Amino acid sequence: MFPSFVSAGAPRSVLTLDSIESAQAEVSATTYPTPTVSPEPPFRVDITQKSEQTVDRLGQVLRDQKLGPVFPFNLLKYGIRASVESGVPPNTMVLLLLLPLVVSVIAAARHVVGIRGFGIFLPASLAIVFAAIGPIVGIGLFMVIVLVSTGARLLLRKLKIKLQYLPRMALILWMVVLGVLLTLFLAPVIKHPDFTSVSIFPVLILVLLAEDFSKVQLGKSPRTAISLASETIILSLVSYVFLTFEALQEFALLYPETILLSVAVFNIILGRYMGLRLVEYWRYRKLILKEK
Repeated sequence: MFPSFVSAGAPRSVLTLDSIESAQAEVSATTYPTPTVSPEPPFRVDITQKSEQTVDRLGQVLRDQKLGPVFPFNLLKYGIRASVESGVPPNTMVLLLLLPLVVSVIAAARHVVGIRGFGIFLPASLAIVFAAIGPIVGIGLFMVIVLVSTGARLLLRKLKIKLQYLPRMALILWMVVLGVLLTLFLAPVIKHPDFTSVSIFPVLILVLLAEDFSKVQLGKSPRTAISLASETIILSLVSYVFLTFEALQEFALLYPETILLSVAVFNIILGRYMGLRLVEYWRYRKLILKEK
């Protein structure tokens, strides 16, 4: 007989597996607190690049589509399907289909509303830049180019260096490239994912924008150039919303005939508008009210 070390009146404590695990959980909770995981920043999909996010999503949209007969309404659908199956990225097709729509929106903003900007195609190109590197980084680089080109023009005027137009533009672009290069040197400090992934394509479009900006400065005034630059940013941001709207991307890919035909009809109707712009209605509102 083993000696009994527990008195008859004392309660028995039975160690079970559940009690051991609960005790360990209490000790670990008090000794090692659970670290809080900070939420990751939202991932921005670059529609201009052939990535898994864009190719898989748009490719799945095409695979789920049921095609009817080729003629007369599905010719473009079959062409897009054959091109994508041959290796053409579907995001390239989407950008090509949405580009006429974006240009039409810019034309309507200029012709009906009165927002000018640097032409029509330049805001559309800047919208593609925003889709590639993000609007924050795109506007930042755009402002760098505007400031450097303005400073270069003022510096050449102050130094009284007389140059012909083309060599002067080449020298201004040289200064703009140097300014953009120095800005990219700040990548170790500005640890923004869009800033560190800037490619030559959007930078090239932004550098070419300096030529139009300098043309306006030379022909008119810095105030007019800054006004046109601001309006260009507004048009580009509106176009950027159209380019990155996923529902519109899928609609353009599934119904290319509809979107192209609608854009053509819209441009014909827009071209026949001969009235005042909305900005002009606001500018001459007192005169219009007097006549009424």
